[in-house]
Amino acid sequence: MSAAELSATAAVPARRPSPRFLASELRLVLRRRRNLAGLAVLAAVPIFIAIAVKSSASQPGADAPDFFRSITENGLFVSLAALTVELGIFLPLAVAAIAGDAVAGEANLGTLRYLLVVPVSRLRLLAVKYTAIVLFAFVATFLVAVVGMVIGLALFGGGNLTTLSGTQISFTEGLGRVALASAYLGCALASLGAVGLFISTLTEQPIAATIATVIFSAASLILDSIPQVDWLHPYLLTHHWTAFGDLLRTPIAWSGVVQGLYVAAAYALVFFLAAWARFAGKDVTN
Repeated sequence: MSAAELSATAAVPARRPSPRFLASELRLVLRRRRNLAGLAVLAAVPIFIAIAVKSSASQPGADAPDFFRSITENGLFVSLAALTVELGIFLPLAVAAIAGDAVAGEANLGTLRYLLVVPVSRLRLLAVKYTAIVLFAFVATFLVAVVGMVIGLALFGGGNLTTLSGTQISFTEGLGRVALASAYLGCALASLGAVGLFISTLTEQPIAATIATVIFSAASLILDSIPQVDWLHPYLLTHHWTAFGDLLRTPIAWSGVVQGLYVAAAYALVFFLAAWARFAGKDVTN
């Protein structure tokens, strides 16, 4: 190494990790109008459910989900019913939109190469992007739960909560169970965010990355409904998503929840490493 190269290397001081990059990314994610509009749609669903049940002349039918049949007994079930409804398309779509835009959006706008000359390592860039995706997944999930809780308690009241096992727990413990269910779903959606982040490194079109991520989620749901491939079900991303209902049993049935967390962690790890492997060699100079 020449003296000039040694001098140039010595002239670049070591940079300590700073939270400013993550804070800037979070501001970007949470202040965009389309993201705010998406959050507004998510928040509107529990309100619509609560008003629809309240205005209904009769109780939900016997074929309605357990959470829906229990709404009139305790307003906390509005949160759980809304999470059940939105888990099919709305919540995955919201997370897919953020994840698909993470890298592809920067490449599409031509700002990706400027981020990398700050200087910011590619691994750190991906880590910050994924952290923002994870936080958004939790924000979206808890937004649905909190709005459902507020409108549910306002229209139907609270009190002791009857679990899916038929036993009663206190209102405070019920709040804790709803929080646990929301956190579990946040982890599940964060794993979908890792899939979206990987897909986002493959293209410069954020819409294409978003659609591909939604298709991945939908394909997992479809495969999970086909009994002929039941051997595949435990490994599907969405198979354990509905296990959050086990948190509303007495005692809590932890087996499905733990398996769901293992699957979510595996998907998050594999697809984040795949995103890193792809992004490490990606040409972003053009």
